[in-house]
Amino acid sequence: MNLSDDELLEKKIRSLGLRLEGTELQLLIQQLYDELSAKGLVFRPPCHVGDEWFVPIGISAIFVPFYLVHERLRKIERKMMLEVEGETPEWFMRLMRHEAAHAYSYAYQLYKKKKWQQTFGLASKEDTGFYRPRPYSRSYVVHLDDWYAQSHPDEDFAETFAVWLTPGRDWRARYKGWKALQKLEYVDELMRSLAGNAPTYLPEYRVTDHDCLNIKLKTHYARKRKLYEDMYPDFYDRDLRQLFSAGPEVEGRVKAAVLLRQRRGQLMESVSQWTNERKYRVHKLLNRLIERCHQLDLYVKPDDAQLNLQVSAYVTTLVMNYLFTGKFKRTK
Repeated sequence: MNLSDDELLEKKIRSLGLRLEGTELQLLIQQLYDELSAKGLVFRPPCHVGDEWFVPIGISAIFVPFYLVHERLRKIERKMMLEVEGETPEWFMRLMRHEAAHAYSYAYQLYKKKKWQQTFGLASKEDTGFYRPRPYSRSYVVHLDDWYAQSHPDEDFAETFAVWLTPGRDWRARYKGWKALQKLEYVDELMRSLAGNAPTYLPEYRVTDHDCLNIKLKTHYARKRKLYEDMYPDFYDRDLRQLFSAGPEVEGRVKAAVLLRQRRGQLMESVSQWTNERKYRVHKLLNRLIERCHQLDLYVKPDDAQLNLQVSAYVTTLVMNYLFTGKFKRTK
């Protein structure tokens, strides 16, 4: 892939001839299979290259993002999205255990079991793509970021399964006193009942039925980046004017937009770390705030000791508001 970014973005993903076989990912997939075997489970979900992490509804197969297959693609993923989901072996395995749970749920029709529904809820519950996380709830395990177990009954099961499957994790001790421990005990009981048993439901399917790779890379990223964009009107003007001062420029002050741009990386890292929000979304929000500061001609004293704290607190508030409402806008 000795191509420039512009040349690579013009390529269709399908044309890159990506395969999991022979890559370092194959070893990690084998690690998943070994972990399942160690629990007495015989089903090994087949894995394929896809556009994102997913298990098709009703199909017991795991699709791994194409950008993880090659270092050149990881590089452009990081450039376009600021991070590479699953890029480290540990992160990759966390996601694989989660996706394996979905594959098992379909292969053994687990979500149809009465006790499964009593434990996790109805799998038919509408998935809106948005949920209100309760960070301190002890009713759910914590495995992936964003308190993902709280998003849907299917994800609650998948996260619980992933914690249960993780080697070396003493989940009984970790979740002692938590309501989530009851879910873990149920998954342990359920999986023991499946030990040595072949899947009961493996419908035939073609990988091409779930082919999302017959598009150009630039189209893929245009769509992906769109998912993380939000409308930004002049809603935050009052907030920004409270944080910064209006022009004209006077001695000892610099443009707020310039200072924020200089500190953008630090702010993005800090806010992303403490909110678990994706860097791309935080980056987009910061860019909009910077642009608005420029439009409003706002200034600030660069040696203001409280500036970083105030700006970090403000951006964190906006991001947490997004996590709880689906919007960055604060209620006035």
